[in-house]
Amino acid sequence: MRPTENSETSSFATPEDAAVETGETEPVIEFGDAPPDGALKRGVEVIRAHWKHAPPGPGVYRMLGADGEVLYVGKARSVRKRIASYMRLAGQTHRIARMISLTASMVFVSTGTETEALLLETNYIKQMKPRFNVLMRDDKSFPYIFISGDHPAPQIMKHRGARDRKGDYFGPFASVWAVNRTLNALERAFLLRSCTDSYFANRTRPCLLHQIKRCSAPCTGEIGLGDYAELVGEARAFLSGKSRAVRDILATEMNEAAEVLAYEHAGRLRDRIAALSNIQGAQGINPHSVEEADVFAIAEEAGQFCIEVFFFRTYQNWGNRAYFPRADKSLSPSEVLDAFVAQFYADKPAARLILLSHEIEDRDLLERALCERAGHRIEVAVPQRGEKKDLVDHATQNGREALGRKLADSASQEKLLAALATAFGIEDTLRRIEVYDNSHIMGTNAVGAMIVAGADGFMKTHYRTFNIKGEDLTPGDDFGMMREVLRRRFTRLAKEDEGANQDPEAFPQRPDLILIDGGKGQFEATRTVLADLGVNDVAIVAIAKGLDREAGRETFFVEGKEPFRLPPRDPALYFVERLRDEAHRFAIGTHRARRKKDFTRSPLDEIAGVGPARKRALLQAFGTAKAVAHAGLADLEKVDGINSATAKLVYDFFHGERA
Repeated sequence: MRPTENSETSSFATPEDAAVETGETEPVIEFGDAPPDGALKRGVEVIRAHWKHAPPGPGVYRMLGADGEVLYVGKARSVRKRIASYMRLAGQTHRIARMISLTASMVFVSTGTETEALLLETNYIKQMKPRFNVLMRDDKSFPYIFISGDHPAPQIMKHRGARDRKGDYFGPFASVWAVNRTLNALERAFLLRSCTDSYFANRTRPCLLHQIKRCSAPCTGEIGLGDYAELVGEARAFLSGKSRAVRDILATEMNEAAEVLAYEHAGRLRDRIAALSNIQGAQGINPHSVEEADVFAIAEEAGQFCIEVFFFRTYQNWGNRAYFPRADKSLSPSEVLDAFVAQFYADKPAARLILLSHEIEDRDLLERALCERAGHRIEVAVPQRGEKKDLVDHATQNGREALGRKLADSASQEKLLAALATAFGIEDTLRRIEVYDNSHIMGTNAVGAMIVAGADGFMKTHYRTFNIKGEDLTPGDDFGMMREVLRRRFTRLAKEDEGANQDPEAFPQRPDLILIDGGKGQFEATRTVLADLGVNDVAIVAIAKGLDREAGRETFFVEGKEPFRLPPRDPALYFVERLRDEAHRFAIGTHRARRKKDFTRSPLDEIAGVGPARKRALLQAFGTAKAVAHAGLADLEKVDGINSATAKLVYDFFHGERA
């Protein structure tokens, strides 16, 4: 059954109507404060009015603030009964009371089953990020190892994103580093190619990877496709859990080669066995009775939560990752874990076995929802003994250690932020610092970069790059580039701030301090831009490099002060240097990536109407863009996937008859 939204209730009882009924004005409530009694009563009345129209069956409900902000997303077997629980004035926790007092409207969505409601709830939470829900802070996709299935000589490669290409996917791995390490060993063990299909099609002699014994070179026929298929089969078997069988086969072949005095061949087999041993030896704890499982363990300390996730596939440990979800301190570890696991699998395939450190309320419901999505049985369990319990205990210990390190780092970072505020004469607490830098070569490929730091260190999800677009800029005009970057940044920030009611506990979007890599000129350019935009509540500091660009001798420019230096051993000075160096690294890296893209740009990219699929078909047919340019119209029309109109478009592009 398709979810249906009750649009009638979304406009029922506006905040203004509620205020007239109760005689109350809109309160100002901080996230951690208990709400005034009047605000709580008004919120209850709003919920009571919507309760009359709530669906009696399963569904999802959203609680909205006065400005339309989604405060909370919840699901229930009976939405009407769940909504009724919010209509009590007494007995509510501070978190629920604050949420009720801020509620100005509600929206309901009916679903056919409770499992549909769970899946819809997780999608809404990930999309809308309500302030009163438990939220995942790190939502990056996991990398996989991919062996293609759409080529006579399959390719092995790292893959992240949608799994829409034909082939076999092995993972997930917890980090790109783990994938790269495993790929390097697999290339040595199975000699599979890692090059692109177009590179493969244009080889006339083996590349360097063949020379260093990391590829069997099927591109030039150094190995037959039949023998190469055997190597691919061995790699698939190894990644599918048959590692012991693969090693036994290789050991047998090595002994047979040694017996007939084929020592060179035996040596190559020995190296392949060593590469496989290196993979398994680097994976730490490996289970003996658990073939495939995801392990979740939660740790709590000082009102903070850490969820450690381990991935086990084919009886091997494929890495772990620590998450630090945003959750209210009043929630129990079980409640946080319950909400987190559902969100975790909103866009990821689940293992056949999911092990948890705590019992969760919706375990059976989560199991049914994951089974429906996967199309096969998935078990969610809280082990009490045996090897599965050992795996959970190991994850729990790692979670405690990760949380301890984070708390220690946060305390140290807060001290550095306080020292920085003191050094620059800033009275307010620094929660968000933005550092700007430019990078270009004689004005070409000019980019601006912004990095962000806060109490949790570098906030890389908030980093931004700016492609310099100003047509009136003189090439190499650093002041003009900085003015453009800051104008774009704060113009957009002003639009985002209009009517925003941000969660006070969330990381702010507006900076408290701007650091500029430059001297007095950059400082004046920054101050002028912010003054023109009406921004007068952000501190500005410019950093001029010392004599001979020597670290530790920087000069600082601050509003209302003469230029000054910090003592050589001042922790604030080291902190500023780290911030500046990170901005420089990010700007340089972005500039190099853009420059490299320009170097490798193909003329086919400029033809309107020729997308990636047609471009791939042309390159596979002719090998290079130059060959495509010299091809005749009849030859272009013969390419699979290229119709007559597209062939003429390509032909006209290269022969001067462009529209």
